[in-house]
Amino acid sequence: MNLNQLETLITISKTMSFRKAGEVLNLTQPAVSAQIKSLEDEFGTVLVDRNQPVTLTDAGVLFLEQAEKILAIVDELKMRLSDIDATPQGHIRLGTTTSIAMQILPRIFSYFNNQYPHIQTSIHTMPSLQIMTSVENGSVDIGIAYLVEKTPSLVTSTLYYDTFELVVSPEHPLAAHKHLPLSALADVSFIMLSPDTIGRRFVDSVFEKHGIVPKVVMELSSSEEVKRMVELNMGATVISKMSIASELRLGTLKMIQVNELEIAHPVGVITKTGRYLNSAMRQFLSDLKGMPETHFIGSE
Repeated sequence: MNLNQLETLITISKTMSFRKAGEVLNLTQPAVSAQIKSLEDEFGTVLVDRNQPVTLTDAGVLFLEQAEKILAIVDELKMRLSDIDATPQGHIRLGTTTSIAMQILPRIFSYFNNQYPHIQTSIHTMPSLQIMTSVENGSVDIGIAYLVEKTPSLVTSTLYYDTFELVVSPEHPLAAHKHLPLSALADVSFIMLSPDTIGRRFVDSVFEKHGIVPKVVMELSSSEEVKRMVELNMGATVISKMSIASELRLGTLKMIQVNELEIAHPVGVITKTGRYLNSAMRQFLSDLKGMPETHFIGSE
């Protein structure tokens, strides 16, 4: 048995075709068939059902689970070996929210990429709750998100604090106010983030606590979409103060203080407990945690 055979089986399980697997692996179809046949002969069982579409047998499914574990161990070995070199290098899969990706990461990476050109980073945007799940299941290496709960499977470290604020267009009827009680918002039309976001869950909990059912006229999946609709005076919103820094400076949005919303929410970095971190990840975390809070919340 060799690693190429394991990779071939995994590719067949995804493509459900010997021909497509060969195209992905740059192998001829006979070569793919020969690798699978060799595995089956060695273990004395049938791993692949050759009927169309190609599927794994029960033995093949069991074999696949172990093959993926073996290749994961080999990948970790490669990372550990590369760390022998003192130069931080490797790949980081970073999970974060859209607003953090747009508002915070440019400042971080403008420094980091210049200092460590051998480190590659891919950014995946998703809601904060999904970020925690993605770090836990290994689909991303590091998360930057709102820290809503502690779990033994995750290690978290606070970077800065954010708040959620009432925001309107300068043309909105409420724009003349600097301060409002939450009760004044009972009949206001709101444009909100989707219910699976941390910000929305917080807002809903505040309104519910005070017996108010907000008039939600639109739900959108990202802070950027919400801001554009509010700028068009389609409604008010409650949104991350960090995400509206540019709009406040330009005067395209206006923030109104609501005491009931004035709760600081930690934003921090998330890693999986016990996870091996390559030199790229360790350097990124070290630099990130070493940055003062003003680096995140200062003017752009």
